Amino acid sequence: MGDGYGSLLGGKPMMKLDRAAVHHIAGLGGTILGTTNKGHPFETRVKLPGMKKPRLAAEVIVEGLRKNRIDGLIAVGGDGSLGIAYRLMGLGIPVIGVPKTIDNDLPLTSATFGFDTAVQTATEALDKLQSTADAHDRVLVVEVMGRHAGWIALHAGIAGSCHAILMPEIPFDIEKVCQALDRRRKRGRQYALVCVAEGAYPKGGEPFFRSSATQGREGRLGGIGEFVAKEIQERLDWETRTIVLGHLQRGGSPSTFDRLLGLRYGAAAIRLAVSGLWGHMVTFNPPQMGSVPLEEVVQRTKTVALTSDTVITAREIGICLGD
Repeated sequence: MGDGYGSLLGGKPMMKLDRAAVHHIAGLGGTILGTTNKGHPFETRVKLPGMKKPRLAAEVIVEGLRKNRIDGLIAVGGDGSLGIAYRLMGLGIPVIGVPKTIDNDLPLTSATFGFDTAVQTATEALDKLQSTADAHDRVLVVEVMGRHAGWIALHAGIAGSCHAILMPEIPFDIEKVCQALDRRRKRGRQYALVCVAEGAYPKGGEPFFRSSATQGREGRLGGIGEFVAKEIQERLDWETRTIVLGHLQRGGSPSTFDRLLGLRYGAAAIRLAVSGLWGHMVTFNPPQMGSVPLEEVVQRTKTVALTSDTVITAREIGICLGD
């Protein structure tokens, strides 16, 4: 199906996924199937040609799957996509989930494919920004993706030699962030790099949104980088700029790790289908692929454990985490 469930809702026609269709796609970014994050099918009504009145999109999807003699659905996506697929199970559709999100926030699997590439992209950007920050004696605040979890910010921030990393798991004290940067300046370092997850927020505050939620769609996060930059500049009288990486993190050729992981997830999903293990999500817990019931995944978020070795490492090498 193209564009999520679009092929069953009046969108582009369904395509046959044979060997020719997937020839040489392992190194491509994006998706040959298309995708969408608009209109939750259990909250949206549609009126297609031939319908007398609008109907719940989920009902139309189920009817379309049965009409096309689809024996089962393999849903590839993050918490939203897999949550929808799980609810379709309740309407009698056999489902297998494949975890795909750059945020890496799906539980019970070590890594989602897309995460490694996003971290690589963010790290490369931070590497480039180090030199320009140094040349102009500036603080650069780099906002990366991470709605509910700071996986990208933490991993890219460490790899990109940032001096402060702010993420949703640790509501930050802006005064402590400024104190850490000021100590750096007093040691003779006239520039600094701060990596901020889009879902990070100050102590006692809430995440920053550029747009509010609409029917079937979450609000659009954004603005935390600008807030942090403004506070640093005003408190320390230190020229500060904001860079929002945004969708740059979603594009480009996948990393070697993601190419291999994506293929392994796909092969494992087919093994589940052949074995009749519907209602499961494929998992990767090195070195093996496995699976867990989809009901154990939905409505749960894998956040960064503050006792993890990666967080401890960040603290030990002198990175400020805002607390």
